[in-house]
Amino acid sequence: MSTARTALAVLLSVSTLPAGAGPVLEVVAKVALPGPATWDYLHVDGVNHRLYVAHGAQTEVIDTRSNQRVGTVSDTPGVRAIAVAADLGLGFTSNGKADSVTVFDLATLARKAAIAVGSGPDAIVYVPAHQRVLVFNARSHDITVIDARAGRVLATVPAGGEPETAALGADGLVRFNVENTHELVVFDPGAMAVVRRHSLRPCERPTGLAIDPQGRVASVCRNGLLMLTAAEGQPLGAARVGRGSDGVAWLDGLAYSADGADGTVSVVGAGAAGGFETLAVWPSAYGSRTIAADPAARRLYLPAATFRPAEGAGRRQPVADTMSVWVLEPGAADTAPRGPAPGP
Repeated sequence: MSTARTALAVLLSVSTLPAGAGPVLEVVAKVALPGPATWDYLHVDGVNHRLYVAHGAQTEVIDTRSNQRVGTVSDTPGVRAIAVAADLGLGFTSNGKADSVTVFDLATLARKAAIAVGSGPDAIVYVPAHQRVLVFNARSHDITVIDARAGRVLATVPAGGEPETAALGADGLVRFNVENTHELVVFDPGAMAVVRRHSLRPCERPTGLAIDPQGRVASVCRNGLLMLTAAEGQPLGAARVGRGSDGVAWLDGLAYSADGADGTVSVVGAGAAGGFETLAVWPSAYGSRTIAADPAARRLYLPAATFRPAEGAGRRQPVADTMSVWVLEPGAADTAPRGPAPGP
């Protein structure tokens, strides 16, 4: 099928927003994080029951069993994302303001080293089969490959554009979105090479990405679409989600989009007609644009804060010391209108 026909077929499958037929999300806990209300991505370490939260110049650590903050990885300036090498007892953060990766000890959270990488490091992924860390550098448009055990750079590989979120699939390959070319790209961490590129049109500027156990890739886009793609790259469908999503997570066969500009979470899954559609839109909090899932615990994690008006039309500014991480659990299907979720 031609690119134009593929884009048309996907566009025709895009659903409209429903009145609500998906699972209700219940806020079961809120974990306060003192300091500036700034954040980026979260990382769930299900093996060690920890949640890592990118939080300005440091990385917060939450025990997911007690829902308590248990420590901080300091000196991670402009931290964007976190990767965990459980087999090595090491963690890694991508530091967007320092063009570096911080290496820290999982047990003590002590900083062990800093590794220089490309410009604007954003997404970061650990590949256990090769004991390599992949760092996706937004400004230099490349991928830094690090030997995780030795702590040294092995290669720098062109990404062919501005890389965004990345995830490791069950097939051992890493998928990542390229925001300015509107593509889904497949990277082989063993060969340290890009092996395939797929257009995500009609998606514009894809950001968040997640892969489910079946190999389906969910990508959220700046123009309010969630695109679903097979592991081999074929388009599976799309659904409309809210504005300002920078993160998506899979849980129990459903994709959850964190729509920060609308203050909602859109729930996407298989519809009655056999395609994918938005099953429910759950009210969350303005600015909550990233999300993470713990499949074993059947929980979702959503950063939230209080915002106030700022200079400029429609602009808002986060209020310091109001940030928290909401712990969410899906419940029964939503069949009635619901009011706003409780504040941060």
